[in-house]
Amino acid sequence: MSVEQVEQQDVKAVNRGAKASGPALYKRREKIFPRKVSGHFRNLKWLIMAVTLAIYYITPWLRWGRGPFAPDQAVLVDIARRRFYAFSIEIWPQEFFYVAGLLVMAGIGLFLVTSVVGRAWCGYTCPQTVWTDLFIAVESFFEGDRNARIKLDKAPWTLHKIAVRVAKHLTWLVIAVATGGAWIFYFTDAPTLLKEFVTGQAPFIAYATVGILTATTYIFGGLMREQVCIYMCPWPRIQAAMLDEDSLVVTYNDWRGEPRSHGSKKTLAQGIAAGDCVDCNACVAVCPTGIDIREGQQLECITCALCIDACNQVMDKLDRPRGLISYSTLRDYNHNMALARDPASKAIVPSRVRDAAGAFVSGVRHFNWHIFFRPRTLIYVGLWSLIGIGMLFMLLTRDRLQLNVLHDRNPLSVLMSDGSIRNGYTVKLLNMMPEPRVITLSLEGLPGGTMTVAEMPEIQGKSADINVDPDKLKAMHLFVTQPKQLQLPGQTPFRIVVRDRQSGESDNYNAQFEVPGGSP
Repeated sequence: MSVEQVEQQDVKAVNRGAKASGPALYKRREKIFPRKVSGHFRNLKWLIMAVTLAIYYITPWLRWGRGPFAPDQAVLVDIARRRFYAFSIEIWPQEFFYVAGLLVMAGIGLFLVTSVVGRAWCGYTCPQTVWTDLFIAVESFFEGDRNARIKLDKAPWTLHKIAVRVAKHLTWLVIAVATGGAWIFYFTDAPTLLKEFVTGQAPFIAYATVGILTATTYIFGGLMREQVCIYMCPWPRIQAAMLDEDSLVVTYNDWRGEPRSHGSKKTLAQGIAAGDCVDCNACVAVCPTGIDIREGQQLECITCALCIDACNQVMDKLDRPRGLISYSTLRDYNHNMALARDPASKAIVPSRVRDAAGAFVSGVRHFNWHIFFRPRTLIYVGLWSLIGIGMLFMLLTRDRLQLNVLHDRNPLSVLMSDGSIRNGYTVKLLNMMPEPRVITLSLEGLPGGTMTVAEMPEIQGKSADINVDPDKLKAMHLFVTQPKQLQLPGQTPFRIVVRDRQSGESDNYNAQFEVPGGSP
């Protein structure tokens, strides 16, 4: 028996053993055909999808005037010049801590949202969800709603089926190419790159990036869909640690739904106690991951709340209160379940939560907005706000002029023919503004000290004006000289100061002037 045959038998044995205890460990994907649904949460998902896609595709084309010495693209990750531009903000490599701070804020924000409303990120704004929704909308446009798609999938291959499938996949590919194309526009001037891209003059990395993102978008959004959320994404396994008893999650309220009756008039006529659930499976039909929310909280649930819209439609038709499936907290759910269960049999008794008129009794708990204001969420909001305010303060008060000085080590000092002592310093002026600046360089605190610049012999004295190009670093070799009669053996502290007279911005460096003969 070959190794392959042994492995196949092992897999079959595992699957046979798993059938009795739950889903098979090795299982082929079952195609999911979500049904269209309308309602508040579906409309919210359409709105968020439209906004997020518009931001992604339009942002690289927005212009922002920064003058003639800086790019005019509103949002640009300029790798060549090592800059990040976001409208009026320009981030240099040494200021990357701002990006790190934004990532920390995003993480805390994700914790906050999850602790309040569960996996809302997954259900509404995750790129996988947004593009999968878009791909499913395209599929529904060409193939019809759930039943029509199931029928087409099972039908033999005909010219009609081939034409429909080709049209669908070509549209998917167009969306995937547009996704990859939009991404590369964030890294260089969008109009210029577009022209180079369509004429074959763009760098190879641009074509490679578009190819990779096209493939991943097409595969993840069109072919894999829910499998990315279930098997590839770590967040479903992490988010449980972010929830507590007061977190809102999509919940089937079986305290009012059980026992199920299928809505038959015969059951009602016989006076059999029944809950609100009529076992129509509408919640299952609309679920993009194909689960039954009535089985409780599951890893596959992305909290998109489409099952709420579907169930509410059924409740409206049956003239029953909405909310059989709703956003609910575990604390409220457990309270209502304890109220609905018979103390002796532990079975759900509908009459325990409804009065004779069919209204809910006063003890039933419903949504209360006060759950948003609890210690956990307030701590998250406080941390998020503290980091945000701190970063904003640093951003508004940051220096756009920086001075860096390095004393020459060999030699530390030079004795001149007239007895004066000269020290050398490497001075670097960094102009972090997208405009040329005239910077005044001066010495303070060194008696009789004068300076010269090796690259600019015309500069002599205690101060000089230096022209610095926009967004550039200017390096020069500065010589500081002190006459013999004013020298003190050892180290004499003084300051090298740079100042922009127009803006008033300044920076300084505390330097040491070395004179031989001091204490070692």
